[in-house]
Amino acid sequence: MTIKDTPEEWEIRATDTPFVGNKTSVRTDDVVMPDGSVVRRDYQVHPGSVGVLALDDQDRVLLIKQYRHPVRQKLWEIPAGLLDVPGENPLHAAQRELYEEAHVKAEDWRVLTDVYTTAGGCDEAVRIFLARNLSEAEGERFEVEDEEADLEHARVPVSELVRGVLAGELHNNCLVVGVLSLVAARAGDGLDALRPAGAAWPARPFEV
Repeated sequence: MTIKDTPEEWEIRATDTPFVGNKTSVRTDDVVMPDGSVVRRDYQVHPGSVGVLALDDQDRVLLIKQYRHPVRQKLWEIPAGLLDVPGENPLHAAQRELYEEAHVKAEDWRVLTDVYTTAGGCDEAVRIFLARNLSEAEGERFEVEDEEADLEHARVPVSELVRGVLAGELHNNCLVVGVLSLVAARAGDGLDALRPAGAAWPARPFEV
């Protein structure tokens, strides 16, 4: 048996969108189960996101600390953001987020991993990139607002992040998945064997 996620779509008898927000919405579907019964499923419709695990030449990861109102905490995170434009190339979005949130650019980009953050209640798909060969971006810094106006920045060794994840001190999904994927990739075929930055992403198809 091959352990691999596979596309499948069960019949929907009715659908409604009771809430539409600025970036996301909530959808209610009446879904036909395998036994013929129909159940109602509510979920958040999300445009998708990208995250950037930016690794410098001292084996440190570039982090930001940002207030997240739903969980009432300031979380250490990797730079990340929404796919604002349907069909947008996720690499371009990742490069934009690294510039806007950290004023950094990278010469080497790979796909680290693809995840669904909360598949039971949200269709958000996230592509996490590994960015290396970092340098300061040219030009003026991006003008931030709202929560991003209070960002803190740090560069933290990979080993310290692994310790913090396993100790339950770091909770951001992209940070946790990204750091542990980095360690796993190193223990496997190595970082240069990761998928290229332009690898296909069925969850959020894009034009090259």
